[in-house]
Amino acid sequence: MQDRLDGVKAQVQAALDRAVGALPPGELQDAMAYACAGGKRIRAFLVMESARLHGVSDDAALPVAAAVEALHAYSLVHDDLPAMDDDDLRRGLPTVHVKWSQATAILAGDALQSLAFGLLADPAIGDAATRRLVAAFAQAVGGAGMVWGQALDIAAETAATPLTLDQITELQGGKTGALIRFAAIAGPLIADADPAPLAAYADAVGLAFQIADDILDVTGNEDVTGKRVGKDAQAGKATFVSLLGLDGARATAARLAADADAALAPYGEAAGNLRRLARFVIERDT
Repeated sequence: MQDRLDGVKAQVQAALDRAVGALPPGELQDAMAYACAGGKRIRAFLVMESARLHGVSDDAALPVAAAVEALHAYSLVHDDLPAMDDDDLRRGLPTVHVKWSQATAILAGDALQSLAFGLLADPAIGDAATRRLVAAFAQAVGGAGMVWGQALDIAAETAATPLTLDQITELQGGKTGALIRFAAIAGPLIADADPAPLAAYADAVGLAFQIADDILDVTGNEDVTGKRVGKDAQAGKATFVSLLGLDGARATAARLAADADAALAPYGEAAGNLRRLARFVIERDT
């Protein structure tokens, strides 16, 4: 899996560099390029692997993978703002609003979101597939998906009582899970195939990913994770760890990884990379 992941990282970074590099030079372009640099590229990997499983060429899948990562970069830039999660460190570097300004961070995020939708218009994808992708993408990242989940997260900060396990699961299904789900079903959407197996896989992986993040917020090292840790506990925020305990959270993440593996049964051995990804998600230290 690592060789394939490294290959996807290089392909997607080059695609993002080309797209951002084509924009007018200046602070906005610099901030966008900065926000797009680095990262695990798990979402891009999901796009490329789901495409491979459905016989979709890299030429058609790569613009989608780059779009997902541009959208993800926008979400991080905005989430880090003082009015949102108020973070000053991301991927081991100052967040965009710290390095430049809040105004530049807001504009960079806005421009990255627009760029993401523009990337989905690449002719290599095909007109019919593009229509399916744009509709699903808008659903995943907007007021019924990622942005909705972030709104629930913000509302929880001032709620009279901490969120329940079901409420946290719903919140994270939007904030984190919706974009992961889109990435995983991009292949069948392009190929006009049944997305159900990969949707089930992604739902399990997405939740396991968030549980792993909650565990790292308790056990992680900032020098390794590249972001602040211990913030949830300091804020008195309900998390999977606060509700389940460390052992319970780890056990739940392991069960979800097993569920993800089972969902891949229709693809047999061809889905080996996605099976390994499910294990990586819960074993990572960043």
